[in-house]
Amino acid sequence: ADAGARARARSVSAEMHSGFGAVRNNMPMNVRNRYPGKGRSVDVDTDIARIDAIWSAAQKPLLFGGFCAADAMFAPVVFRFRTYQPPLSAASRAYLEAMLALPAMQEWSAAAEREAEVLSKYDELYA
Repeated sequence: ADAGARARARSVSAEMHSGFGAVRNNMPMNVRNRYPGKGRSVDVDTDIARIDAIWSAAQKPLLFGGFCAADAMFAPVVFRFRTYQPPLSAASRAYLEAMLALPAMQEWSAAAEREAEVLSKYDELYA
């Protein structure tokens, strides 16, 4: 309902849509496995710091209070950060946990756990 919040939500959604290439390239989404500490570089850490800043500014429990399109845009990053476990602020960790507690995220994770196929070597970059 707040025009300022809508503008911020559009802005962070656009940033997610077009940015964070280092995270995308070095921390491919892999819901089934855990690779703590893998994929880190200076560029990845720069992306992580920006994502952490966005998440830390969240209007708890999610980015803009209740679930919205901006949260949906960051859902793949939530899984990436669960997989690679980069250091995050307490506020960002709380956001990550709130997202993972959503029924849709739990369903997505459960479906991924049941999936046995690996599409390419890239999907299992750190296996």
